Amino acid sequence: MLQRRRLIAASATLPLAAPALAQRPWPNRPVRVIVGFPPGGSLDVMTRLACEQMQNRLGQSFYVETRSGASGNIGTEAIARATPDGYTIGTVSMHNLLINPLLFRRLPYDPQRDFAWISAMWDLPNVAAVPAQHVPARSLAEFIAWARERPQGVSFGSSGVGTTIHLSGAYLMAQAGLQAEHVTFRGAAQTIPAMLSGDIQIAVDNLASYVGVIQDNRIRPLAVTTRERWPALPDVPTMAEAGFSGLSYGPWHMWAAPAGTPRAVIDRLSEEVRAAFSDVALQRRVIGMGARLLGTTPEELQDRLDRERPIWGEMVRISGAQPE
Repeated sequence: MLQRRRLIAASATLPLAAPALAQRPWPNRPVRVIVGFPPGGSLDVMTRLACEQMQNRLGQSFYVETRSGASGNIGTEAIARATPDGYTIGTVSMHNLLINPLLFRRLPYDPQRDFAWISAMWDLPNVAAVPAQHVPARSLAEFIAWARERPQGVSFGSSGVGTTIHLSGAYLMAQAGLQAEHVTFRGAAQTIPAMLSGDIQIAVDNLASYVGVIQDNRIRPLAVTTRERWPALPDVPTMAEAGFSGLSYGPWHMWAAPAGTPRAVIDRLSEEVRAAFSDVALQRRVIGMGARLLGTTPEELQDRLDRERPIWGEMVRISGAQPE
């Protein structure tokens, strides 16, 4: 009788033990990585580079799914609405969290509640640049002096109202006391030819898009929106060195998951991102593309978002951009 009771007791535990034994640690299947901007763009390209590193480290596929449109809001919403199980993450632009809330009356996500932060990803600095054939200035001070003497004034280009390119350009013009016309384009692929033809005289645009025309001396860089000089442009001063400390900020991106993703998964992802981004060869490759890899804890990422939110709010105010 005693032996029978022991067998019954043992068998009662089997249904509980089986599922526990069946579970394997994360990740045990492919991970979807959502990108909210078009294929071939800088965010898409560098996300794929990072995914290669993550696949090698974790032994699972990290496959990119593009969900572009609405200034990145579609992809950002897709991350926020995904199942929080660690198998959907994404790369998010600071624009969607710090600037879009000021430019859209309604967003399909809550920038402060709908996400679990993983790590900062990279800085993608802006560079104040002029067409070498049409603008003689070799520094921002020289450009400002030249612009003030120009009877027809100057124009600055951007890829659209409310972009960091527009906000940075408008802020620079305001701080320099210049009355400048803002001309919008679809992107650097249109802005650069307009500069080379002399139609616009300056842009504070993504460095990654200008590397080639800077290297062949058709576009002249005057300053970069980073706190330290850019490794690939050691002779180009920072905005602060050029007298514009308020412009020591540029676009950057981060890894995020939907709110509610298990903290153990978030911590593992954050650790793996930081380890992958410590690869010196990868760092050099990305710097050559006009970006700089970052790796942070979730708390450090939250601190940066909190710190920059009022700064970009002030730049939106100065630009005059209005909510849609």
